[in-house]
Amino acid sequence: MVVELPGVLQKCIFDEVQAQSTRHPLSNKTNGGGWRTVKPPPASPQPIRIHTWIPRENDNLSDAEKDRLKSAVAEAVRVVSSLLSVNRVLGPLLLSRDVNKYCKFIWSNSRNTNYNRCGRANNNYRSETCLDVTIPDDHLVGCDIYPEPDSPRRTVLRPEGAGLPDTDFLLYLHTQSTDKCRAEPDVFAYAVHCQTDTHGRPVAGVVVICRLTESTYNHQATVQTVIHELFHALGFSKDLFHTWRDCSSSSQVGAGCSPRGKVIHSDGSGQMRIYTPSVISALQRHLASTDPELGGPLENLDVHPGRVSSHWESRVLRGSIMAAVLEDSTTVRIDPITLAALQDTGWYTVNLSRAQSLVWGDGEGAMFGSLSTCQDNSSFFFCTGSGVGCHFLHLHKGECQTDPYLEGCGVFKPLKNASECWKKDNTRQTAGDDWSGEILGLDSRCFFSNLTTQSLVSSSSVEGRCYRHRCTGPNRYQIQVYGSEWVDCPSGDTVQIKGYQGLVFCPDRRLCLYPDINPPSDDVNTFPSSHTRQV
Repeated sequence: MVVELPGVLQKCIFDEVQAQSTRHPLSNKTNGGGWRTVKPPPASPQPIRIHTWIPRENDNLSDAEKDRLKSAVAEAVRVVSSLLSVNRVLGPLLLSRDVNKYCKFIWSNSRNTNYNRCGRANNNYRSETCLDVTIPDDHLVGCDIYPEPDSPRRTVLRPEGAGLPDTDFLLYLHTQSTDKCRAEPDVFAYAVHCQTDTHGRPVAGVVVICRLTESTYNHQATVQTVIHELFHALGFSKDLFHTWRDCSSSSQVGAGCSPRGKVIHSDGSGQMRIYTPSVISALQRHLASTDPELGGPLENLDVHPGRVSSHWESRVLRGSIMAAVLEDSTTVRIDPITLAALQDTGWYTVNLSRAQSLVWGDGEGAMFGSLSTCQDNSSFFFCTGSGVGCHFLHLHKGECQTDPYLEGCGVFKPLKNASECWKKDNTRQTAGDDWSGEILGLDSRCFFSNLTTQSLVSSSSVEGRCYRHRCTGPNRYQIQVYGSEWVDCPSGDTVQIKGYQGLVFCPDRRLCLYPDINPPSDDVNTFPSSHTRQV
């Protein structure tokens, strides 16, 4: 995840880092050759238990930074655990050792008693790692050496660890500055998954936090960062798409499910998409279309033709927690399409009812976000030119901009300074309430308007302005400008205000329709809205 200024977008490094990470599945078989007793899975999936482990060498943070990080990670873990349930690990979780690391050769004659066991240790073997984290021996299965092909005599190279009780996923949290952190000064965090169980479900991963700069720190933005990285490590990864499982004919997740095989295909325009049942259904509902080609679109920037990335296409699913770029934390959503994808991994039962409203593109049809339509003014979600307007959630004023991920399409991005209509303190930075009618405060939203007081001779151009609003029903609301009474603002239409010249444009299906779209309750240390976070 990268913290960026607008127009200075760096590449996403999750796919790059994951490709360099060695992964191997857990096994029921012990390195001594015996077999663990595997009990039947529980009757129903239970909320995933995520155990966070901070290596001792990661003691480079101040006490204040540690407190902030622990608080953000704990909240992210609570959110993810409330969303995902699994067939829980029975007993303590033990990770595997890589036999190719600790063993110099394996007995390969099937007629030998010690067939497939390690015959000689690699003297250079030191430890198991995941990214820059050394996995403690206590988290790992043991390993034995059988020096003779048919003798039961063995040498314990490493004893069995105690493992982690009450754990379904082990999250290693690495906070030291790594080579990648230093090479990419704007990188805030990145992650990988390290090991999977016998059904392919990731059971361990690393999240690297590069820095916790106090001047730009925001709790909610950090929580979203960790959730995003956790979703990558838990299965939203191009390296795992082909291992997703179909559990439609099984009463259990993971166990008894068949491999889905290839889930990524190209549509008629060359867009790579995830075609799995829940994802298709969620996107069709979101865009109000029955088009069978509506699989989940994947980001194509910096991706070779025919290859895929581990993020949603920004033009189609802007605002999603799994888009490649996360803007102001007030605009990021744990959306239905992302949760549908996690459901289709086959490893989780997902609480889809907890999905947050994804306003971007809602009801816009199958062609929404395509390069052929984003510049023809057919959708109010996109813009042309470079004027000042309103961010699509109407919490911020915005400027029409593009970036490499939008591939020439323009969107209203929050202004660099004082863009939040809901911050009363921004009033002193605005042009003046008396002529434009602006009122800033918790119930204020952004409206396109060219209002000016009647005392001014010249008219004003249409731009984003902040006015108070109150809901009177679904998609129905009133507005109040400086010095006016409350006035009905008919959605999709315009309204005149007594004492002013010009009009206020009343957005349709944007206000008073999504009860979970609100300003944050605590705007202390708000992440600057001039920044976006690349992930």
